[in-house]
Amino acid sequence: MPSTPREVAQRSVDADVHCVGVSTLAAGHKTLVPELLKELHALGGPDILVICGGVIPPQDYDFLYDSGVSNIFGPGTQIPKAAVQVLDDIERCLDKRQQTA
Repeated sequence: MPSTPREVAQRSVDADVHCVGVSTLAAGHKTLVPELLKELHALGGPDILVICGGVIPPQDYDFLYDSGVSNIFGPGTQIPKAAVQVLDDIERCLDKRQQTA
């Protein structure tokens, strides 16, 4: 089901998720991901991690990291390694949240 960045952000905040994964098939990563991050911040979910996957040109990685993406998993990513990385990122985020609370 197609969703706008605002809808995804709202559902993520409402569900109190730790992480949102984004994979676009229409090369919208440089537009949709920064908008999603902006909406998450506006809706009170700045600590929700955003990860990207799929066919993203390597030259776009720095742009996405600079926008606030925590990880990018491209073609050939080994699922177990990606899962461990995401769990580690979530754990670090939760630790950071506890330290600032």
